[in-house]
Amino acid sequence: MEGGTKSLEELIAGTKKGVLVTRLWYIRDVDPQSLLLTGLTRDGTFYIENGRIQYPIKNFRFNESPIIMLNNLEELGKVERTVSVESNQNYLLPPLKVRDFTFSSLSDAV
Repeated sequence: MEGGTKSLEELIAGTKKGVLVTRLWYIRDVDPQSLLLTGLTRDGTFYIENGRIQYPIKNFRFNESPIIMLNNLEELGKVERTVSVESNQNYLLPPLKVRDFTFSSLSDAV
């Protein structure tokens, strides 16, 4: 994806209430037919209110299909270089602003 024109800070500033996820621990297949995936957030999950990061929050388990997620895409930010700690590979990805993302439970994972 090419991305949009807004910075991550501008995407946050335009959010009334939301969750900022800056890192995922892992992603696994749940149902290949519907492309349902599961995973955990890790080390960088924050509550956003009135366009400002308010405080860090616990990690979440999520269950979501990328098809549904892209259907609920509100905005793309500017492409940023991201490094995977596990694989030590670089990726160019835009930040995504997605409505109705499915967090299924809190996690004690750190």
